[in-house]
Amino acid sequence: MRFLLQGERGLVVEFADYINPQIFAKVRRLQRWLQENPPAGLVETVTTYRSLLLVYDPLQNTPAALQNHVLQIDHDEPASLEQGRVIPIPVCYGGEYGPDLAELCSLVGLSPEEVIAEHTSRDYLVYMLGFTPGFPYLGGLSPRIACPRLSSPRTLVPAGSVGIAEQQTGIYPLDSPGGWRLIGKTPLKIFDPHRQEPFLAQAGDSLHFYPIDVEEFVHLHNQHIHNQPAGR
Repeated sequence: MRFLLQGERGLVVEFADYINPQIFAKVRRLQRWLQENPPAGLVETVTTYRSLLLVYDPLQNTPAALQNHVLQIDHDEPASLEQGRVIPIPVCYGGEYGPDLAELCSLVGLSPEEVIAEHTSRDYLVYMLGFTPGFPYLGGLSPRIACPRLSSPRTLVPAGSVGIAEQQTGIYPLDSPGGWRLIGKTPLKIFDPHRQEPFLAQAGDSLHFYPIDVEEFVHLHNQHIHNQPAGR
């Protein structure tokens, strides 16, 4: 483990400089251990692909004391990743919803059908949420469809857009700038502040994409709107 200061209220515990489920399992194990054995002044913990941020009250604790507390964890205990929810995500690929699909196909040398088949062939672990509220960073993308970010980011990416960047895939919860290559769009709301649980997914869950056509996209989108509480 490596310890890095993050301002006056944060301490980062870093486990590696690469991404894989085993490293994330160690991150989650430490997070659970700290929940069961909280140090003084701990406010919250935030997972990333390969590290855990400890936010603390500097009037109640110090970086050195926090580091000593973290080092008490039993490193001989195997780190296993608890199975979270598997959340199905409908996606309409290509066309106006996936404006970068054709270019991505040219870059990786596959047909649109092959790219869609690759993208929907597995469950994707949610390693962390960030960038905008509820943006799920998903690892485990097939190397066959991995591709670089756009050379020039868009100033506006529509909410629900599904993108690829390097070996990651993710979903934009809100209209926002973004540089990931857009291959489709989901009618689901990834972030909704009016829900009891605003974020559709949490770190440790998995997402499974499945293809839908434009007609089904419109139906699901309208169904979602009609099911919104009155006055919102």
